[in-house]
Parts: sequence; C-alpha cells; structure tokens
Amino acid sequence: MTNKTKLILFFLAFAGLLSSCKSYSTYGDNGKVYKGTISKTKGTQILDSNGDPITLKGTNIGNWLVPEGYMFKMGKVSSPTKINELLLEMVGPDSLKVFWGKYLDNYITQEDIKYLKRTGSNHIRLPFHYKLFTKETYMGKRNVGFEYMDRIIEWCRQENMYVLLDMHCAPGGQTGDNIDDSAGYPWLYFSKSAQDEMSDIWKKIASHYKDDPIVLGYDVINEPFAHYFAKEIPDYNHRLFLVYERMVKDIRSVDTKHTIYLNGSMWAGDFGVFERVLDENVVYEFHKYWFDINQEAIQKYIDFRDKYNVPIYIGETGENTDEWVMEFRKLLDENKVNWAFWPYKKMDNLRGIMNFKQPEDYPLITKYADSDRSSYEKVRENMPDRVKVQKALNEFLENCKYKNNFQNKGYIEGLGFTVE
Repeated sequence: MTNKTKLILFFLAFAGLLSSCKSYSTYGDNGKVYKGTISKTKGTQILDSNGDPITLKGTNIGNWLVPEGYMFKMGKVSSPTKINELLLEMVGPDSLKVFWGKYLDNYITQEDIKYLKRTGSNHIRLPFHYKLFTKETYMGKRNVGFEYMDRIIEWCRQENMYVLLDMHCAPGGQTGDNIDDSAGYPWLYFSKSAQDEMSDIWKKIASHYKDDPIVLGYDVINEPFAHYFAKEIPDYNHRLFLVYERMVKDIRSVDTKHTIYLNGSMWAGDFGVFERVLDENVVYEFHKYWFDINQEAIQKYIDFRDKYNVPIYIGETGENTDEWVMEFRKLLDENKVNWAFWPYKKMDNLRGIMNFKQPEDYPLITKYADSDRSSYEKVRENMPDRVKVQKALNEFLENCKYKNNFQNKGYIEGLGFTVE
C-alpha cells in the first residue's frame, strides 16, 4: 500500500468519525455539548434519542412556575395574578418578592428530579407562564424563563429524563379561566398582538433548545377553550386551528427537529380541531379527569391514533383516589398510551406523588382568601394577623422542600412507580 493510499484511507476514516459524532453531539447556543439525537415520532410511536420506541410515563411539575390557588388552598383566589394580589395585601411588596424568590428555589430542586428518576418517571411535563419571557413582573421577577427552564433541564439531563415544555398560560388567555391566568375570556383567538407575542416567545424558546435532546418537545397551548364558550364562539375549533397553524409554522422556522404537542380543544378533550395534518412530527394530546374508568372513556382517542397513524399522549389526569389512579394507569398501559399524571406535589393532600405539611397558622390565609375583599374597608376589616401570616409563609417555604416532603404511597403504587 502506497503512502498516498494510506493517506486517503486515513482521511476517509476521519471523515466517517466526524460524521458519526455529529449524530451524537451537537452544540447549543450556550456552547454546551448535548449528547444524543432529538426524540421524534414514527407512526403511532414516540422514539427516544436513540431512535427506539418509548412509552412516556411521568408527572406534571404543577404549581411551580404557574402557581394555582387550589394547591395553595386559597379557594376562589385561583390564578397566579390573584394569588400575588392576595399575598401583596397581607405581607407587602418587599416580603412578597423575597417569598417568590425562595419559593422558586425551594419548591422544586435537583433532589425532586433525582427522586422522580429513581421511582420510575422517564419525563416531566413543565407548565410555564408566558410572562417568564417578558419584561412584566411575574413572581417578583422579570424575563427569567430560561434561568429556571435551563436549571430543571440540566437536572433532568443528569438523570437522563425528558422535559416537555408546556405553555400553560398564553398571551391573552387561551382557556378563559383561572388556569391560563387570563381576564376570564379566551382573547388569544381574537388578538393579533397576543398571537404575535406568543409566536415570538415560542420562537425564542425553540431557538434556545433546538439542539437539546433532553427537551422532549413543545406543548404549544394548554387546554385551549373552556366549555363555557362553546355556544358563544361556534367556530372555536377553526380559530384554534389557525393559531396552531401559525405556531407550528413559526416554530419550524427555527427548529425543524423537536416534536410539537397539540392539545385538543375544550379542556384538551376535543380532537375536532385537527382539520388537517400540520406537521409530520406531532403528538396529539388530550386531558381527562373525573369519569368512570372503562375502554369507552379513551376509545375515541385510540381510534384517532389508529386512523391517522399518529402518537397520542394524555398530558394531564389524576386528581382522584389511589384506586382510581391505578385502574386508569393500567388501562392506559394496556392501550399503549403515553401519560403524565397531575401533579407531582401538593400541600396536605394525598392526590399527588409528594405531600408536605400545612403550616399551623396557614388557615388564616385560607380564611382571608375566602373573605370579602371587594373594598379597602373590607380588606382592613378581614385582614388576619400579619405576623402570623408571615410566619405561615416562612414555614411553607421550608415545608415544601424535598427534604421535608413525604410520599403518598398509594398514589405512587397506583402509577406503577417505586415507593422508597
């Protein structure tokens, strides 16, 4: 063999090595090397980063980046904005800012993610508020979305778990109820400025994570349209479809790899919104709560999957007894349906994976939340002892830490996960 031939063979081998490396390592905008390829769909299956079929089993990190009143035991004070207003009245701006900062640091930590991995979860669904990516003050901060997303994604990377990014609160409001932190109406579908802002945020997110295989995909809009508006807005499905059409197109302009997750309308239950295929790499998502468990309960989604040869995913379910959770989870597994139960953690509540103790004086907060706050006079009249309220909030911040949590054994066993 001549020296020239050896040199040619060497360069061919080196080029092949580089080519193979590209399929396993890519560089993100922050310069980090991401291992693996991007999860995608194939027929009715979701493929992992190695190209092998995977059934998603996990939980929602609810109440962290999108606080919910019922998990804070605040009754009719139900949305992030209303929760913030209530706490502001009781403890003032400086103390509230400190509370939110510690809350974001304490409620979900790396230990929570390690625990979920150990028990059997292979992914988390991460609800987030669009305001985390704006200059508006939200949870005491401005434009910190990537700070907290990057943090939890990195923890999941270390545990080899996927993260599904869920826009739970969209500009203008996509649902028209407390869960989207809206003004009580789904203005997103009637507002070009809201849709423009939503598009800008999704493109920013997709550009940031376009090469990251730990990101499972983009859950474009959570639970679009509440049933209250079905008669008032008879073309709700078409309006939603037009928003999906734009968001898919705009996301694909910066990220051609990641899977896009699309909810049905009417609390994610109505697949009539899907007028046509918008992209080949899509998972069709439904949510379902509080029903009698039988095959009929999910059959229409199974039929949709089989008819169109696409994957389906139940992004939220649960909020029920341990027995119900186990029975429904088994039905989903029998039908090879990908799932994430809601939620991971709650205060003084058995309907979740993790639980933590309610502070002794916390009922003062609950009572005030349920009181008449319609005027300044009523606020003064019904205001609880501020010192005790602050003490309760401080205890909440300590109790919500992973080290002070305790497992809901029956719920965990219902999911088929491991109790430690």
